[in-house]
Amino acid sequence: MSPTTEQREQTVGRAIREISHIATLPEITLKIIDLVEDPKSTAQDLHQVISGDPALCSRILKVVNSSFYGLPGQIGSINRAIVMLGLNAVKNIAIAASLAKLFRGGELTPAFSARDLWKHSNATAAAAKIMADRQKLGLGDEAYLAGLMHDIGIMVEMQYDRASLIEVIEQVGEDADGNPTAEMLEIEDSVYGANHEDYGKALCERWKFPKSFASVAGFHHDPMSAPEEHRLLVTLVSVSDIVAASINFGFRLDRMSFDVPAEQLELLGLNEADLPEIREAVEEAVANIDTSLA
Repeated sequence: MSPTTEQREQTVGRAIREISHIATLPEITLKIIDLVEDPKSTAQDLHQVISGDPALCSRILKVVNSSFYGLPGQIGSINRAIVMLGLNAVKNIAIAASLAKLFRGGELTPAFSARDLWKHSNATAAAAKIMADRQKLGLGDEAYLAGLMHDIGIMVEMQYDRASLIEVIEQVGEDADGNPTAEMLEIEDSVYGANHEDYGKALCERWKFPKSFASVAGFHHDPMSAPEEHRLLVTLVSVSDIVAASINFGFRLDRMSFDVPAEQLELLGLNEADLPEIREAVEEAVANIDTSLA
């Protein structure tokens, strides 16, 4: 039996309080989010914050110079990166670099590791950016970060109660092709009393992420139930999640089917015939993405 709304909220509240000392974004990342959300901030403001963390600078420049962004020549400074990509893109790269640290933790079972989840998250992010740019949705930078953190709720489960996540993965099972044999969200509900959508939404709210990201974390398996103002982004990430799972790059046990609902395709201005081309572009993109957790 599915838990009630009140039971979910109590369960999720306990978990978020319990892991709050672990699942925290670095202070510099919070400063970056605040800066970019402030309409008065400038590229120079962002540069001053980032330049105070040499390791973060290095990671940002590594991403900026990857073939995924396809920029001409090597970008050697954060100022230049901001000029070439814009404040939002650099902010998202900085947050992504911080998120990577949360996906450490090794292999829980032969069917699940945090690293595989990070690989899948990167593939989903790439797919979201590719589709957003292709369809001219005006969501490219936002889409990438939303795709990257859509499954963050699974990391909440892992940090809060690893034994229960192992139980979930074992009950989900996988067939000879690596596909799940049971619906993960339903099993999470029975084991935890909530699922990774609930946990992800709550963590985004705790981190004071934009409400659109909380909606992505909370509704990516049912985007048509998302708040209307966020439905396009949630749908984009939902379809990206399916595409990423279908190319078998990292974690895929929360998708029983790789079929994309017609109403989701329609909302994005896509049709079934577009998907093979998008999958090919995503496969090419993930081959050029550094998914290391360094």
